[in-house]
Amino acid sequence: MSGIDEERTTAKAPPPGLWSHGWSRFRRNRFGVAGAAIVLVLYLIAVFAPMLTPYDATAQGDVPKMRYVAPCREHPLGTDKFGRDVLARVFYGSRISLTIGFLAVAITVVLGSLVGAAAGYFGGAVDAILMRIVDALLAVPRLFLLLTCVALFSGSIWLIIVLLGATGWMATARLVRAQVLALRNLDYVKAAEVLGAGGSGVIWRHLIPNTLSVIIVSATLRIGGIILTEASLSFLGLGVPPPTPSWGQMVFEGREVLLSAWWLSTFPGIAIVVTVIGFNLLGDALKDAFDPRQFA
Repeated sequence: MSGIDEERTTAKAPPPGLWSHGWSRFRRNRFGVAGAAIVLVLYLIAVFAPMLTPYDATAQGDVPKMRYVAPCREHPLGTDKFGRDVLARVFYGSRISLTIGFLAVAITVVLGSLVGAAAGYFGGAVDAILMRIVDALLAVPRLFLLLTCVALFSGSIWLIIVLLGATGWMATARLVRAQVLALRNLDYVKAAEVLGAGGSGVIWRHLIPNTLSVIIVSATLRIGGIILTEASLSFLGLGVPPPTPSWGQMVFEGREVLLSAWWLSTFPGIAIVVTVIGFNLLGDALKDAFDPRQFA
């Protein structure tokens, strides 16, 4: 019994203080805190958009009278060619961009974590096959693949989310695989195997939870890139179908009147820049705070 108890004691997760030390380091990073504040404000705007503006983002006003109104008291960011309030469209557009970014990254994290954990833990032929698949997918230009799929299948929000998630998991798989390779020979993993845990049990109960710091950092850093990719698709006219507001689509709509109605492209462009900067600052800070080398 004492031997079993000793094995059970050995089969515990590594450094219990990793999360507390990591968050402590994160709180001392001013840029990371600023990034987190930006992201929080963006999500609050997305959630409370109906309370922040009295205008409907898709309702057209008196077009001859209200089109291309410059920023003023009634319309702080001006109006577009249909008399729609740009501020309302920027606020409601945050819902689309942030939702697409969050859900696409969720798909990326799930696929990448499963493939990377399986490759790292089982090794051998499983690792070789999965990594060759990853290499083959990385060799395909992502934007070209996205453009082809969106053009073949009529664009919708859900299609774009699935495509962005299904074409962006390979880098996460490599990160998780590297982390699992470093963890699979540790004592607590060996003890779990001795106690009868199968491969799937070891992966789900021991390896995946102890790669969460890497997964969170990877996800945070990739949200900004996915938002940019969605904005690029919308700018090319292959993103979210109108009249649903999207930041990339708004930049696209304002390109023809950039000199006379500069506010149409400028403000959604600023929203994209601020969002990407916020997520990148947050991701970089999390990466520094939870770098495994800090706890070696």
